This record gives sequence, C-alpha cells and structure tokens, in this order.
Amino acid sequence: MRQNVSSGGQWEDSHGYSRAVRVGSMVLVAGTIAGPEALDSGAEEQAASALARIERALEETGATMHHVVRTVLYVVDMGDMPAVSRAHRRAFGGVLPVSTLVEVTALADPQALVEIQVDAIIA
Repeated sequence: MRQNVSSGGQWEDSHGYSRAVRVGSMVLVAGTIAGPEALDSGAEEQAASALARIERALEETGATMHHVVRTVLYVVDMGDMPAVSRAHRRAFGGVLPVSTLVEVTALADPQALVEIQVDAIIA
C-alpha cells in the first residue's frame, strides 16, 4: 500500500511530486524549505520552519520525528551550519538520526537558505 501526502507546496503540482510518501514502514519526505512566513528569516528560523513542515507531513503518515533515521540538509552557505545545526538538534533531541549536510550553489526558491529531506522507518 502506498500513501502520498501533499502539503500544497508551490512546486508539487508543476513538478509532479509528493511532500511525503509512505510505503509499508518506510516514510520518505521530499526536500523541504521554510514556509512562506519564514523565508525572509535567517538560516536557523528557516531550518526550524522546514522541520515543522516535515513534522506535519510525517504525522499525516502516522510517523513522528522519533521515527526519522536519516536527514539530508542542503545549505547555500556553509557558514550557516551552526545555526541550521541548532534547529536540527532542537527538532530531534536524543533521536540522533544519521545526517549529511552539504553546501549547494542555489535552491529552487532564491530566498531559501536551507532545504531538508528526511527518511523515517515506523517500527
């Protein structure tokens, strides 16, 4: 059984993707940027907003942040790593998923400073 979750994001229809997909016990959440209300904020606030959007998508599939086993974070400036890391640490606490953080040239929205994707397993 497959469950697709949409968040109504601006590129979901035009690009043809889901915010999250659950198949069996696996939940994959697409790269997620901050919501429109936070795009004019700094990297820490943008990361927190993106993680809140991810948490909502996970909840729609029956998962929580405690089910997350991997995060991948894309930043446009590696200098933002400490700020993004603070938001990541607050969101996951003692869960400690494996994580990768890489610098990229740009993200789809020119205001976005960070994009985050996660994988979760509901055990």
